[in-house]
Amino acid sequence: MEAINDFFLLISGWLWDWPMIVLLLGTHLFLTIRLRVPQRKLLTGIRLSVKKDDNAKGDVSQFGALATALAATIGTGNIVGVATAVALGGPGAVLWCWLTGIFGMATKYAEGLLAVKYRVKGNDGKMYGGPMYALEKGLNMKWLAILFAVFTALASFGIGCTVQANSIALLAHETFGVPTWVVGLFVCLLTAVVILGGVKSIARVCTVLVPVMAALYVIGCVVILCMNAEYVWPALKLIVSSAFNPSAAGGGFVGSTVMMAARYGIARGLFSNESGMGSAPIVAAAAQTRNPVRQALVSSTGTFWDTVIICALTGLVLVSSIIAYPDISYDDGAALTKVAFSKIPYVGAPLLTFGILTFAFSTILGWSYYGESAVNYIEGRRTNRFYRILYITALFFGSIITLDIIWNIADCMNALMTIPNLIALLLLSGVAARETKKYLWANRLDDEME
Repeated sequence: MEAINDFFLLISGWLWDWPMIVLLLGTHLFLTIRLRVPQRKLLTGIRLSVKKDDNAKGDVSQFGALATALAATIGTGNIVGVATAVALGGPGAVLWCWLTGIFGMATKYAEGLLAVKYRVKGNDGKMYGGPMYALEKGLNMKWLAILFAVFTALASFGIGCTVQANSIALLAHETFGVPTWVVGLFVCLLTAVVILGGVKSIARVCTVLVPVMAALYVIGCVVILCMNAEYVWPALKLIVSSAFNPSAAGGGFVGSTVMMAARYGIARGLFSNESGMGSAPIVAAAAQTRNPVRQALVSSTGTFWDTVIICALTGLVLVSSIIAYPDISYDDGAALTKVAFSKIPYVGAPLLTFGILTFAFSTILGWSYYGESAVNYIEGRRTNRFYRILYITALFFGSIITLDIIWNIADCMNALMTIPNLIALLLLSGVAARETKKYLWANRLDDEME
């Protein structure tokens, strides 16, 4: 097992090294230019996300699709991941993470557009889509579509299932002393109640859970920033200056380099918002929308909320806390986040615990749909019930076992998902550009909103 773990650790490190980072960030920049900066329509996307399009085809509302995607995307990476980037890359990593979110909005936009453009209506009357359908219908590359679906199904049992269940079980055990197997059973029961009802049930829960958990976490961050008010501006200046001049950070951060700040900031940003990974468009295809561009704009707001807002707030909280409390150790990302929130009297630690628990549980719900859709593409609907039972069972085992090897395998699967998805995005960028010109820049979208 140790040898197997070392193997996947090596492969994961290679897959997520500079070539992948350059490929993803390069795709973000390319699509931003090719699609004429769709980020400009952020406010339109936010308006559309809360506007019903009842007469359009689809299974869930546009907000339901967005909430489900955010449920899978907003996870412990937004809390611990950013802290790890700061610990390893210095304060400048926060700026690189933020920039990744800004440009990643174009990629998430293109993913959502292609998902709706190439979605199909199944025999059950439901809509199915995602990179596998874009690869098959848009590029006639069914073999690559099947590979993407296989990697997605495997990834769902890793980063979306066992890893999250393990995080919940360990946190509940450390905080409240509840045995991990009891937590595992409880998580299995809650998940079963939700996912056995299909995408509509998942979307209903996520439309309530995601806004509440995100709002509470943001409020906690704002409270800490108010407590650190005199250090917020110095923290902002430090984040910007040390992104390009690491010596500006001073102290223990001097060991960081511009390359380290960029690498860890970009990598954590990419991993956090999943832009380019190909997961979010799977649920975007189920949205009630009358044309691909409407849902594309809604999808792009997911990266805005996840990285541009939540990750940025987390980074600012951490850096301002380090300045305000010089005795804080920033070598351990998880510990750094706990110390920062513990500065809020009485409610800080419980608020962080609630955030991690709900973020992890929402990820379980979102990824269950991704995995089921991938298996559905390969084998058809007859496998749905079997997949759900297997997924729920895996949650229990994830709660009680050590998961180093699962983490490393999941990292590999996520990277392997990304490659076919980027191929689809780049080769079909002309289709995305034509659809964008047709609806967005010809003002047809604005006319439809009246």
